Amino acid sequence: MTKQEFVSEVARRSQLTSRDAGKAVDAFLDTITDTLKRGGEVSFTGFGKFTTQQRAAREGVNPRNPGEKVQIPAARVPKFSAGSSLKSAVKQS
Repeated sequence: MTKQEFVSEVARRSQLTSRDAGKAVDAFLDTITDTLKRGGEVSFTGFGKFTTQQRAAREGVNPRNPGEKVQIPAARVPKFSAGSSLKSAVKQS
């Protein structure tokens, strides 16, 4: 599902205009992004939790030249942990 398809579905389910649904989806995504940038977490009971995780520096392999080793720097990355309701809904389908 693309973002535009998602916005259309939100508009249909909430009986909002596509423009208002688009603004709501953008605000939702911006809020999650800004919270994660500050090191916070966003949790929706039953659905899941958005957090950040520190990934350590490590050695990797250059895919163009498998014999060459490259250093991958440490980074803070986003992480999503699915909640119990989401897991059971996906499992049942």
